[in-house]
Amino acid sequence: MISKAQIESMRGRQADLAETQALKAELAALRQTRNPLFLTFEDLEKILAWKLGRQIGRQREKRLENTDELIRKVTGLALSVRHKDPEYELELRVQILCALRGVGMGVASAVLALVFPDQYAVIDFRGWRQLFDEEKTIFSISDYARYMGRLRPLAAELGWPVQEVDHAIWEFDRLLDSHGTER
Repeated sequence: MISKAQIESMRGRQADLAETQALKAELAALRQTRNPLFLTFEDLEKILAWKLGRQIGRQREKRLENTDELIRKVTGLALSVRHKDPEYELELRVQILCALRGVGMGVASAVLALVFPDQYAVIDFRGWRQLFDEEKTIFSISDYARYMGRLRPLAAELGWPVQEVDHAIWEFDRLLDSHGTER
């Protein structure tokens, strides 16, 4: 497993830091004006563009079947779910978000990470590879719970929000790849 020492210098070095901060700030502002918080079609598209980058066209036809009203209702429910068991809360939120066409684990985790950056991170093959020393690209809800279970203690050790730890791990892995380091 990746260590605190390996990623301490990676904090705030991700290429899309400004875009990430701007999107988180926009969503935080929405939390102040929309009670309960919900996302619109446009809000979700911004998150998708951030998460998918050049792959934004993937499942676009499916996503277009989601109306603005449907997105508002589904995201409103997912983002307002509360439960004393954080694992169950995570499971419920992800399952609700994944009810939208074209939204899978990666996008659901991105929504949660951007809306609740102190609680959630985006599950991704890079983070998984560093935390579990396994190659994996398709994730289940139990994988996400396991992922967060590894990230949270590391975040506590570093004193960082889990999302920042996730970004640092992602950047660490990306730099390893760009230097041709073998796995």
